[in-house]
Amino acid sequence: MTVRSILAQKGSSVVTVRSDTQVREAVRRLKQANVGALVVSDDGATVAGIISERDIVRALGDHDTGLLDMPVSRLMTREVRTCRPEDRIKELMGVMTHGRFRHLPVVEDGEMIGLVSIGDIVKCRVDELEHETNHLREYIVGSR
Repeated sequence: MTVRSILAQKGSSVVTVRSDTQVREAVRRLKQANVGALVVSDDGATVAGIISERDIVRALGDHDTGLLDMPVSRLMTREVRTCRPEDRIKELMGVMTHGRFRHLPVVEDGEMIGLVSIGDIVKCRVDELEHETNHLREYIVGSR
């Protein structure tokens, strides 16, 4: 199973913010879209960074509520790991677990075409395992 198959099911919509967006607005967008991270992109196509709920909560310890007026560029992760549509789900599970991050922008030909979360990947993997289990059950029952 590949990233492309996840995007085919969930769609390719990505919630983005510009790098000069205030954190206050980013928090509002996170809540409104019911997502855990926003891709930071000034043109809507290239990935400049990513800002997550975790980034914001951790910054509260350093900046208190003053962080709400800061641009997301001050808090965002700049070195964002991305993936490609043809990447395999099993490999990405390891990458995300090892790197301790939950969101991967999907990039093809230099442009962002989607976003996958660890939840998307786990759901896909569980569905895959259920399919395999059902196939094995049918095989066992059929061979009696």
